[in-house]
Amino acid sequence: MSFNAPVNSILYLLRHGYGMEELRQYVSDDMLGDELVSDILNGAAAFATDVLAPLNKIGDEVGATLKDGVVTTAPGFKQAYKAYCEAGWQGLSAPQNIGGMGLPQVINVAVNEMLYGANMAFGLCPMLTASALNALIAHADADLKDKYVSKMVSGKWSGGMNLTEPQAGSDLGVLRAKAVPNGDGSYAVSGQKIFITWGENDCSENIIHLVLARLPDAPAGSRGISLFLVPKIFVNDDGSLGKRNNVNAIGLEHKLGIHGSPTCVMDFDGAKAWLVGPENKGLACMFTMMNEARLFVGVQGVAIGERAYQGALSYASERVQGRVIDGEENAPILDHPDVRRMMMDMKTGLMGARVINLATALAGDMSKVSTNEDERKSAHAREALLTPIAKSYGSDMGVTCATTALQVFGGMGFIEETGAAQHYRDARITPIYEGTNGIQAIDLVGRKVRRDGGDAMFALITDIENIANEAESLGQGFGQISNTLKTGITHLKTATQAIVSASDKDALAAASSYLDLCGDVISGALLTKAVIMGLKAGDPHANAVKDILAYHAVTLLPRAGSYLAQIQAGGEPVFAYPASQLADL
Repeated sequence: MSFNAPVNSILYLLRHGYGMEELRQYVSDDMLGDELVSDILNGAAAFATDVLAPLNKIGDEVGATLKDGVVTTAPGFKQAYKAYCEAGWQGLSAPQNIGGMGLPQVINVAVNEMLYGANMAFGLCPMLTASALNALIAHADADLKDKYVSKMVSGKWSGGMNLTEPQAGSDLGVLRAKAVPNGDGSYAVSGQKIFITWGENDCSENIIHLVLARLPDAPAGSRGISLFLVPKIFVNDDGSLGKRNNVNAIGLEHKLGIHGSPTCVMDFDGAKAWLVGPENKGLACMFTMMNEARLFVGVQGVAIGERAYQGALSYASERVQGRVIDGEENAPILDHPDVRRMMMDMKTGLMGARVINLATALAGDMSKVSTNEDERKSAHAREALLTPIAKSYGSDMGVTCATTALQVFGGMGFIEETGAAQHYRDARITPIYEGTNGIQAIDLVGRKVRRDGGDAMFALITDIENIANEAESLGQGFGQISNTLKTGITHLKTATQAIVSASDKDALAAASSYLDLCGDVISGALLTKAVIMGLKAGDPHANAVKDILAYHAVTLLPRAGSYLAQIQAGGEPVFAYPASQLADL
C-alpha cells in the first residue's frame, strides 16, 4: 500500500499554528523560515515515501529475528537506517554544539510524523535514540557527554530505554534490577528488563542503554531508583569501540503489531555502567526521556491514523458497490453518504490531534528560547499540561482511524493483503506504551491540574476563550463554530473546577473523561486559530481547513457536554455495581 506524506496539512498548521508567531520572535529565518521549513518537510516526505514506506509491509511480514543473541532486522531496514543517518535526520533538533542542526522541536515533530506514517516500526529506533540523547544532555556529567552524545546525534549509536521488569510495569517502585559500585567510579548492573524497544539490533554500531536500577541500601519504592548508562560495547578513550559488555538480548516478544521493531528481553549480568544524574533520582532523570517519548507516541498515533486514512481513501475512490444516492451508475463508494462520513471523521480527528501535537512541541520550544523568565515558566507549564493530552488524544485517534479505515474496506479490510489490518495492529500499541492512556489521564488530573489548583489549565482556557472571541468577531461563517466552541470551553471550565474540588476517588474515576473533553475542546480552539491566521494570510488552503473545522464543530465539540456529565457524576456510577458480580449477574 502506497503512502504519501501529508505535507500540505502539516505545512499549513506549521505556518498558522497557535504559538508560531511567538516562536518566530526568538528563532531566526535560518531556523524557521518558510522556504527552509518547506524544503525540510518535502525532503522528509521524499525519504518517507521512497525509502521507508516500501519496507513497511516486509517489516510486518518478516519482522525481526533473534539467534545466538544477535537480532537481525527485516530485509532493507539496515540499509534504510544507514541512509537515514547519512541524511542527518537523527540530529535534526539536537543542539548545534554537539553536531545537531538545532532546529525547533516543532519541526522535528512534523518530520517524524511523516517517517512514522511511512514505517512506524522503523521510526521507533530513532525516537528512542533522540529521547535517550536528551536525557544525557540534561543529566549526564561532562565526561559521559563527551564520550557518547556525538555518535548518538549522528545515529551511528542508537539508544534504549530500560524501565520495565516482569513485576514492575507501570509501578516502577517495585523494580529489582541492582547496581553495585565497582570502586572505580563505575557500577555493575544486574537484572532483567522486558519490552525493550530496539534493545538489540544490527543497524547501529553500538547501543547506549539507559537503565533504571537500585543501589545498595537505596530507599524503598520509586525514591530509591537511580539511572545508569550501560553501553552494549565499551568505548575506548580514543572513541573507538572495544569489548562487548555483559548485556544481551535473550528473547524477542511475539507481538500483535510493529513486527519490524525488535522488542527485546534484555539481561544485564554485572554489566559495567555509569551513573547518570544524582543517586536515587533516576526516575526524575528518566522522565526527561519519557516525556519527550510520550509526545512522539501521540505523533505516532496521528501518523498511523493518517496512513490508514490514505488507504481507505484510495480504496473508497476506486471500489464500486451499490447505487449511490443522487449519483451515477458505477460510482465509487466514496460517494455514499456513510462512507463520506467515515472519511470526514478520520480527516477531522487527525487534524485536531495533529494540531495538539504541534502546539505541545511549540510550548516546549518556547520554554527553551524565550528571553522572558515568566514566559519560559508559562511555556514549560503549558508543555507539561499538553503532553499527556497529546499522547492520549493522538494515540486514541490513531486507533479510531485505523478501525474506521478497516470498516471502509469492509471484508477486504479483514484480509491481510490490503494492509488495513496491519495499520490497526500497529496503531494498537500506542495507547499502551510509554504510560497507558489511563495513566496519562491520572497524570493530567493529579499532577497537572489538581496540584496547582488548575492554574495552568485556567491559563490555557483564557487563551482559547480569546480565540473563540476572535472567531466570533470575524463573522465570515464562524457563527456556529464560535458558538459551539464557546459552549465547549464553558464545559471545560466547569469540568476543571469539578476536578480541582473533587475527592481523589471521584477525580480519578473521571480522569479519562476529562482528558477526552480536553482533547476535543483544545483541538477545536487550536484549529480555529489556524483557520483565522490562514485566512488573514490569504493561504489557499484556509477554506479547506475551515470546512474541516466546521465538521469538528458538529461532531467532536458537542461531545464535551457528555464528558462533563460523566465528570460531575464522579466515581459513584463506576463503583455502584458490586465487583463480585462483574463476571456475571
